[in-house]
Amino acid sequence: MSVITITTMNLSLPSPFFLAGIPGLEYLHAWISLPVFFMYLVALLGNVCVLFIIKNEPSLHQPMYLLVFMLLSADLVKSNSTVPKMLLIFWFNNREIIFEGCLIQMFFVHSFSVMSSSVLLAMAFDRYVAVCHPLRYVTILSTPVITKIGILVAMRGILLIFPHPFLVKRLPFCGSHLIAQTYCEHMAVAKLSCGDIRVNSIYGLFVALSVVGVDIVFIAASYTLIVKAVLRLPSHKARRKVWNTCVTHICVILVAYIPALFSFVSQRFGGHKASPTKILLSNLYLIFAPMLNPIIYGINTKEIQKNVVKILHSQKSRNL
Repeated sequence: MSVITITTMNLSLPSPFFLAGIPGLEYLHAWISLPVFFMYLVALLGNVCVLFIIKNEPSLHQPMYLLVFMLLSADLVKSNSTVPKMLLIFWFNNREIIFEGCLIQMFFVHSFSVMSSSVLLAMAFDRYVAVCHPLRYVTILSTPVITKIGILVAMRGILLIFPHPFLVKRLPFCGSHLIAQTYCEHMAVAKLSCGDIRVNSIYGLFVALSVVGVDIVFIAASYTLIVKAVLRLPSHKARRKVWNTCVTHICVILVAYIPALFSFVSQRFGGHKASPTKILLSNLYLIFAPMLNPIIYGINTKEIQKNVVKILHSQKSRNL
């Protein structure tokens, strides 16, 4: 009786998974870790610095900067959910991850990726209101409205990705437990199952189309209206000034969506065994956007620049 009970318990407890890192490039893991660690360090310092400035500077408690705060917060959580484990794989060959830990990581990565996309959409709306309805900007994007947008962003990310762990948990895993990735990506894990993963594939595609697909369409629509409004401005100087306010957001959109779309396509259509280069490039969106976003906003936003200089100057005065 005890033997049967122990056997049943062993079957009911999923075995741990193993993250391969970059299959085929194991001999380069130590070298790959150097730029990854550097980018992660820049991402940590940059995001924390900009978040601290926005939080502690009352003049930056405006809709645009509050949305930047949301975006950088989502980026910080997303990178911290994956990069530390990635570095442990590269440095110490620490590949094992328990089943529950894999599901938690999967939820955090995908849910905060959805949140990032939602914030980018909200930022496009912010730019549309600022350019097309400047006199009503404060009224339309009041603090209560921004708060509601933040709640909707969080709810969208949580509710859409909440089924992912349960869809994976129901699957039988009777073969290899080696994930050909540096983190627990939904389809990369599902492909290891010896069961039917059609539901996982269909729901994953639904989430991608209802998030990235819808958001890109509405962002494009917002910028179409913005371009029309800018072209109607009589002064070339005014057109350039308005356009400069949108350039930062456009750069952030490109940094966010290009690596993310590459990762999605490579995972969904790359077969069971993707090339090392595809796996390496598909991981860029986990760290590339978190690293570049604070730099982009720091360079292109004078208010953030002034506060960075103020902090550095005060720190220098204390040291003296």
